[in-house]
Amino acid sequence: MLCFRVFSRLISFLIFVPIWCKAQSLTLWYTKPAQQWEETIPLGNGKIGMMPDGGIREETIVLNDITLWSGSPQDANNYEAHNYLPQIRQLLREGKNDEAQKLVDAHFICRGPGSGGKQWGCFQTMGILHLTYGYEKVAVEEPKEYRRQLDLNDARSTTAFSLAGTKYSRDYFTSFGDDVGVIKLGADQSGKINVRITIDRPERATAQTVGNELQLTGRLDNGVDGKGMRFITRIQAKTTGGEMEVTENALIIQHADAAEIYLTTATDFNDTDYLSASKHMLSEAMRKPYAEQLQQHTTNYQKLFKRLDIRIGETAAQELPTDHRLARFVENADADPQMAALFFQFGRYLSISGTRVGLLPPNLQGLWANQIQTPWNGDYHLDVNVQMNHWHLGPANLSELDLPLAELVANLVEPGTRTAKAYYGADGWVAHVITNVWGYTEPGESASWGVANAGSGWLCNNLWEHYAFTKDTAYLRRIYPILKGSALFYNSALMEDPKTGWLVTGPSVSPENAFYLTNGNHANVCMGPTIDNQITRELFTHVLTAAELFGIDAAFQDTLRNKLKRLPPPGRIGSDGRILEWLEEYQEVDPQHRHISHLYGVFPADLISPYKTPELAEASKKSLDVRGDDGPSWAIAYKQIFWARLLDGNRAYKLLKQLLTPTRETHINYGAGGGTYPNLFTAGPPMQIDGNFGGTAAIAEMLLQSHNGMIDLLPALPDAWKESGEIKGFKARGNFTVDFKWKDGKVIHYRITSPTPTSVKVKVNGEIKEIVSKRK
Repeated sequence: MLCFRVFSRLISFLIFVPIWCKAQSLTLWYTKPAQQWEETIPLGNGKIGMMPDGGIREETIVLNDITLWSGSPQDANNYEAHNYLPQIRQLLREGKNDEAQKLVDAHFICRGPGSGGKQWGCFQTMGILHLTYGYEKVAVEEPKEYRRQLDLNDARSTTAFSLAGTKYSRDYFTSFGDDVGVIKLGADQSGKINVRITIDRPERATAQTVGNELQLTGRLDNGVDGKGMRFITRIQAKTTGGEMEVTENALIIQHADAAEIYLTTATDFNDTDYLSASKHMLSEAMRKPYAEQLQQHTTNYQKLFKRLDIRIGETAAQELPTDHRLARFVENADADPQMAALFFQFGRYLSISGTRVGLLPPNLQGLWANQIQTPWNGDYHLDVNVQMNHWHLGPANLSELDLPLAELVANLVEPGTRTAKAYYGADGWVAHVITNVWGYTEPGESASWGVANAGSGWLCNNLWEHYAFTKDTAYLRRIYPILKGSALFYNSALMEDPKTGWLVTGPSVSPENAFYLTNGNHANVCMGPTIDNQITRELFTHVLTAAELFGIDAAFQDTLRNKLKRLPPPGRIGSDGRILEWLEEYQEVDPQHRHISHLYGVFPADLISPYKTPELAEASKKSLDVRGDDGPSWAIAYKQIFWARLLDGNRAYKLLKQLLTPTRETHINYGAGGGTYPNLFTAGPPMQIDGNFGGTAAIAEMLLQSHNGMIDLLPALPDAWKESGEIKGFKARGNFTVDFKWKDGKVIHYRITSPTPTSVKVKVNGEIKEIVSKRK
């Protein structure tokens, strides 16, 4: 039932807004069907993705499977590249970076088209499910009381409306019980459900019925002979009352009281038995009553989601439709402090829905894509994006969702070992700036960005952070060979800077950024970009810590300790007071460049902080001021994290408002103009999931930090959130669980637990205390 309320707190003038009287704080909801994909509601169970648009007469549901990729494994290494390494490095030593870059382009990139080729592949949509609804002839009027929503508490979407005196309902979820997508259609009058079910895909697929099952089958292009990954979507339905007709390519339900549609997807990615396995899965799901399926789904999902609760302030804005609420937030964010809590929990929801242990980590699209050729191939970028997809998982109490990334990285070691030898004649393994599900580790197809060799080291930070939050020593033993292999590469491949004697990487780049040379030319290729120096220092330190813990590799420990003494410092300050991005004080081609790689030491590393290195922290602020606050969504989120780490809550809050700027743009963007779509997906544009996850990590950093040898409560609390708040279930490094409340900007209660009572330092209201945690 609709009612009316006055929202004087939200706007400067009075308006009456129709709202649902019992709107929930963790609900996204809308008053009309989606008009574009970026308005549809994302559902997922870590493997199957569904995005219904809630159409009245024609409904489309975009389907995804996390494993559906074109392309195939390839060896694009140039095995002659290492022969050119001495000449490239000599040119770099002489300051002839532009000449070195030409040589890299000629002899030190991948063979073939790289990520632009068909064999590289891309993450693709599975297809589109079409539901064409039939109504009585009198039902030509517009629907009333339309509501389309997603409840984050139970990962279930609903659409409801009244038409010609009948109330219709649709429920959708991707089950965390059986591996199926479920759609339930209902009405408050008997015989009113009429729907035609079809499915299609833009290419390389055939839709047909087999028995009482609608199937979509096909095979993607592997880039070699066209015989790539095989896939299937199976769809079955059952009704209460009415009848069902099966035609050549459709399931048709007529005059039913209710109907249930079940679907499952499968590919032969690591599963040659995918046909029989998917058949069995759907058969088992069809046998269960709907109520049992829903209960199983809800219970399993909530085991993850209910670990953490967050409340910030009070607001009536939750009673606005989400797209309206987003617009109001930009106008008056202070009136809606709970928007940050909703966005944080939406990020957790996307991780739970888009990630499953044993499968693939979320890519640039997460789990969700509506295209065959997804932007940037929907792949894994190793110069910030895939790492950002996982930064929030530790504090958000979802650490096990790191494990698919750890598995992906483990699968890069073997090909990365070949790449290390081919290009650097080096020990260990390396991955550059991009990878896919096929184990690509070679440089990209252009020297300007493709020769960044910090990707593997950066990935090792993510692997280490899982250990830091969980203290799982069995896990650390499993990943130690990966960390050591990466350290072996940098230990073997470092070159000496003739001016300082420091050991640095080369050739490399500061991701995607360029600088001017004294001759007026500009270049990207350099030696020792700041990010590489920071990653090398951090990686060596982590490997030393693990080796000391396990009492192994004494000789390698000595080697790393000696190398650490010869690395550049974590940061150096230029003549203008900023952190230098390169060894030389070059002028940037684009001072507002989207990447801020030279502040890696601020985050995700802990090499620069206001506590340990106050001068470098101030220089980092100046670097951020020059970079500016705008950019693609992931860059805005990264800047929000930086300002939180630098303890400026109000500036971080300003970036959150920037991130939540409404947009519907879908063009490819590399500069300013990021924001958030009506369905709360973040926009580069186009849609990129990393902005969601980066924003979630940033909110966590504003509320709790645990990297400076202590648990710091409310380290970067903005003025707008000071009134009140409560958090239950946050995680801190050391496997601590933290609950706390605040009022008027002060912590009024806190509780820290762990599996065993452990001494820990806690900073509360500016005072550092040492306490013993409670047993969990």
